Amino acid sequence: MSQFLGTHQNRLDAKGRVSIPAPFRSALRAMQTPAPESPSLVLRPSHAHDCVEVWPTSVFHALEASLSRFDLLSAPHDDMAMALYGDAFPVEADKEGRIVLPDDLKAHAKLTDTVTFIGLGRTFQIWHPEAARERRAKAREWARVNGMSPHAAPAAAPTGGEARA
Repeated sequence: MSQFLGTHQNRLDAKGRVSIPAPFRSALRAMQTPAPESPSLVLRPSHAHDCVEVWPTSVFHALEASLSRFDLLSAPHDDMAMALYGDAFPVEADKEGRIVLPDDLKAHAKLTDTVTFIGLGRTFQIWHPEAARERRAKAREWARVNGMSPHAAPAAAPTGGEARA
């Protein structure tokens, strides 16, 4: 399977290393052809939540297409590029599937000794466990109130603020 599914917890060691959950490592191998020995990832602070976004490098590079709609020398291009790339950290998982979380990202997500990984299909996020529980509960409630199901889209797609209330 080449999707990140489910919620998993792991320990963050004193050196800032954390093991990517085994199902996520399997998905990474399936996404990267040919499968490298250690997956390449891009970590960045979420612009919407106190969590770390984790992007397979190939998926992160697809964001470049969103920049192409702006004039290369325009302020919107600069702002979008800064938001996407300015705080991004490329990382390689080691042979045991561990990554090192930079101090800036640990501080942004308020990560301590235990972290929660949440799969989002093509990407995943790393959260403080309590914040992850709260976010999942809010997302489920939003989906329930808005009649969401995997088979039906809402009448009007939510904006970023509505989904994060």
